This record gives sequence, C-alpha cells and structure tokens, in this order.
Amino acid sequence: MVPIVERAPSGASPLPWVHLTGAGTATPREATLDRMETETLGVFLKTRRARVTPKDVGLRSYGTVRRVPGLRREELAQLAGVSVGYYTRLEQDQGTASPQVLDSLARVLRLDAAETAHLHNLAHRSGLSRLNRPETEVLAPRVLTLLTSLGESVPAIVLGRRGDVLAWNRTGHALIAEHLDYAAPESPETRPSIPRMFFLDPLHRDLYRNWDELARIHIGYLRLTSGRYPDDAKLAELIGELTMHSPEFATIWATGEVADCTTGPMDLRHPTLGDVEVDYQVWLQPDSPDHRLEVYTPRNEASRDALRLL
Repeated sequence: MVPIVERAPSGASPLPWVHLTGAGTATPREATLDRMETETLGVFLKTRRARVTPKDVGLRSYGTVRRVPGLRREELAQLAGVSVGYYTRLEQDQGTASPQVLDSLARVLRLDAAETAHLHNLAHRSGLSRLNRPETEVLAPRVLTLLTSLGESVPAIVLGRRGDVLAWNRTGHALIAEHLDYAAPESPETRPSIPRMFFLDPLHRDLYRNWDELARIHIGYLRLTSGRYPDDAKLAELIGELTMHSPEFATIWATGEVADCTTGPMDLRHPTLGDVEVDYQVWLQPDSPDHRLEVYTPRNEASRDALRLL
C-alpha cells in the first residue's frame, strides 16, 4: 500500500516545528494580525493575589468563610502600604505604579525574580499592543565565538528570542535533534523552533522523561519574553499556534505562570544513547541578551560516558 502524505499548503512548512519566515510566506492570519490583546497588569495581579493565602502572609482568618481563594484586595493593599482604592484601580488597569509600589506588591505577593520582572514589564505598557514584524535574527558574533570555543566536547545550542535554533555544534544537534538536518539553523527559512518541537513534534517530545517539568519552564519563559516584547508579531503567532494545537500548552498558559530559563535538569530517553541525565545551563552576553547559549553537562558518570559516544 502506498502511504498517503498530506502536502502542506504552498508557502507553509511541511514540518510544524519549522517556521518559514522568508518573503512571500505570510499567511492570511499573519497579514491581519496587527494587534493583540495581551496580558495586563491587572490580570496578572489578580492571578497572583488568588494564590496567596492569609496564612502565607501571617494573617488570621478567625474561622470565617472567605469568598475569594487568596487575599482580599483590602488585605493586599494594607500589607503593601497603599490605599484600597489605588490598588483597585491597578487591578482595573486604570492607574500607574511606581517601581517602589511594584516592588512592595511583589513582596506581599511573594513573587520570585522572574515574576517581579514580568510585573514591571506589564506596568510599563498598555494591554493592547500594535504588533510589528521584527527583523530576522542574526547570530551575535560573540555568542558564536563562545559556541565555537566549546568545540564538540560539550553539547550546546544557541537559541534566539523566540526559541529558534540559531546555531548548534555537532554534539548539541546529536543530543537534542538528531532527526533534523544539521544544517537547518543556517537559514532563517529552515531554523528549528524548540517550542514548536517541544509541544508539536512527537519525536522530540518523546526525548524527555521529565517533559511535564520542562513544559512549565518553557511556557513560563515564553510568558516572560512576551512581557518584554509585547509588540513582537512572530512571538504572538508562536504563542497563538501553540495554544491552538497543544492542549497541554493551552492549559498551562492559562495559569499565568512565569519563569526564567537559566539552569535545571533534563532527563532524556535518547534514541541512540538510551537514558541520559544532563543539566542545562544558559549563558548570556550583556550586549546580546536575546541570544542564549545553552550547554548540556552530564549529571553522573554513566551519562558522561554516553555523551562521549555522540
């Protein structure tokens, strides 16, 4: 029996995890998507307030039944040292907040560094952003120099703002995406998208034994990035695509979680090496903060021996 292959529409990528960005590939959705209703400061404050209990901040409930899952507005305002009316206007996106007030709210809401940065980002923009198509990312020379200096002994990849693979060494490619063409990152039209691979490519998804843990980090980092770049049309399209085609992504995205992506464990079930346990570490250059050099180091001797086979 001859297998039936569904052809991709003209101008579209046949692989869902490769995002074509060349001239003439804009879809009708891309052409009409010039504005996006993004997460606002008020929405973020409400979701964070709902997860903080009175007990968390040393308040007594005296056994009374509470109608809200977390702190009341009055309680949060008092703890943050602002008036109830002022805080209410912030949740209604009708006011502005100084950095000092934002830091005070972050303290009461028990926000970590990534969530606090996201709070500040949201406070300095409106909820309706006009989307612009950014220029094609060009790998920063210093980041490329760092990648080259690693040779092949340490698996590594370079990721752009939206998680596109800008470059990798041979061992990084073999560890993370050996089923893709090694030369794929060389052209913007064929660059692999790690978020798309992670949520839409079954082969890539099966690589991770701790997929659930890493999924939350991927989504939290995308939210952090969306706060930094609310007008990035390509980022908005990526988030919209993943929300539409991945139920897991949509569910976790709806929680409003924010996370930075700096270091952590990756437990792999590699098709060639078998079970491998590595730690990922992200290196950043101050003059090119959007380009992240991600290196993978073995967590035990067995994994070290396995990586030598790449």
